[in-house]
Amino acid sequence: MFSQINGRTTLAVWRQPRTILWASAGVAALGFLITLEIVARRCAGIPGPLTEQAKETIFAPKPGPLYAGLALTMVVLTWRQRFIAAGVAIGIDVVFGLVRWAAGAKVADGHSFGNGALWVMLGCAVIAVTRRTGEERVLLLKGVGLGLLLAVGRKTGDIWLLITSKTRPAVLDQYVATADQALGNPSWLLGRIVAATSPISTNLLGLVYAQLAVAAVAVALYQLRNVGVEGRFPRHHLVRTFLVIGLLGPGIYMLFPVVGPVFAYGPGASGTGGVHWAVANLWPHTPPPIGAPHPMTYDQITPRNCMPSLHTAWATAIFIHTRKGPRILRYAGAFWLIATLGATLGFGYHYGTDLVAGVVFALTIEAALRSLDRGWDRSGIQLVTYGATVFAALLVSYRYLPVQMAEHAWVCGPLLILAMASVVHGYVRIHGFSEPKAASARRPEPQPELV
Repeated sequence: MFSQINGRTTLAVWRQPRTILWASAGVAALGFLITLEIVARRCAGIPGPLTEQAKETIFAPKPGPLYAGLALTMVVLTWRQRFIAAGVAIGIDVVFGLVRWAAGAKVADGHSFGNGALWVMLGCAVIAVTRRTGEERVLLLKGVGLGLLLAVGRKTGDIWLLITSKTRPAVLDQYVATADQALGNPSWLLGRIVAATSPISTNLLGLVYAQLAVAAVAVALYQLRNVGVEGRFPRHHLVRTFLVIGLLGPGIYMLFPVVGPVFAYGPGASGTGGVHWAVANLWPHTPPPIGAPHPMTYDQITPRNCMPSLHTAWATAIFIHTRKGPRILRYAGAFWLIATLGATLGFGYHYGTDLVAGVVFALTIEAALRSLDRGWDRSGIQLVTYGATVFAALLVSYRYLPVQMAEHAWVCGPLLILAMASVVHGYVRIHGFSEPKAASARRPEPQPELV
């Protein structure tokens, strides 16, 4: 009789709408990764994200993404279980390190440890399937899924960037640079400021730019700090926004390939680009002249990852999700957004127009996710539709009206800022900066029946 009760309870949990949504998202993510694996092998001739992640069960990985993923997984555990999981992960890494040292195996630069974190996450998945039932199983699988998605997401992003460089030989930098003159060439201005204040500015901005994921994990851990106690995730949190931005952004890269001013108009970075690929060596001291833009061929190494600026989109998401946190978290979110904007422009990685598109892109996705949680009402649908329309209009204007924008900068520049500000205003008016409240988790009560 009790076996039938437990079976019915488990079945009821899996039939809950949010559980079905999570399961559907998991299936969709797996399908996407398999598709990307095939595309990477056929189009770029490289292993895909699943193969690269599988290698890290044995070979030395980069520790950051894996231990960050383990930290997200551990939000569903009790404190005792967290200490055990962390200890096991560190112990496994020590064993792997000793074996590599004894065998004299060489590891790539930056690849030192992290196998333990991956094995612990996989172990949690096995425990969830074999030793947990009902809501406990679902909660643990959600935690493992978030952790693995963060780890695999880094691999997916790297492979996506390589695919853009292999499949998009022509870039549209001349169009974006011409349209950017409506904003006063901010990358050229910030580039000169960063050069004049180096090395303080370069070290600080470089740290912020490189550690964006660390800031996101810190904010996410704060948002998810009570999951282990409450037995449920909040209805909306930063990890969801980050993943969706990372999922949709590279698709825009394929439609609008741009490498950035330091590559298209400057010396490029170490190992990529070069003056011989650039239009001219102009960045950051000489703004480009206004002329008829056209697509230009670039190398097959540099990623086409400028339009929109996903660093700006992610920093905007961090800013939004820190508004209801403690004061130090709010200040940190604001600082990270400002510093990220300064780094993207000051290092010549992006044009000002990329940043405008990135803010609109992030707010539209955030609005869609919040509307999905609270229910699609008229205002939510209108905001998402408006944001998507503004984003599309920005891309179309950059591509087909850059000369007109540059020639009428005093009109088009304010219009670009006004379009972005209108999306910001719409988001604040409808959603504000409040966090959606989690609905009370209803636990299905077992119903005994005669046998």
